[in-house]
Amino acid sequence: MAQGRNDTAIDPLWYKDAVIYELHVKTFCDSDGDGMGDFRGLIEKLDYLQELGVTAIWLLPFYPSPLRDDGYDIADYFDVNPTFGTLDDFRAFLDAAHQRNLRVITELVINHTSDQNPWFQ
Repeated sequence: MAQGRNDTAIDPLWYKDAVIYELHVKTFCDSDGDGMGDFRGLIEKLDYLQELGVTAIWLLPFYPSPLRDDGYDIADYFDVNPTFGTLDDFRAFLDAAHQRNLRVITELVINHTSDQNPWFQ
């Protein structure tokens, strides 16, 4: 377990008192000036979120998608939409969040997928 990270085994009801900040990576913070938010931009704002009193970040879908349904039409559940960065960028964000004792919730939308997902075909 990462040093400083909260242990849900100690407090399995952590969510009851959590201050959860829900966000779309694509609209939160653009680190490279391309007009789209990304994981590197999100890392830059973690201290700000912590200052607000946030204890958990809820990420709306950030997976590869044709974006016909605001990213909820997921084509690949095992990767990151390249507009938002790479899987390594996501891991760096996750590590940086955990170093600040911020929990991360990812939205897993399995009740509808992209027509480009193998489950649909």
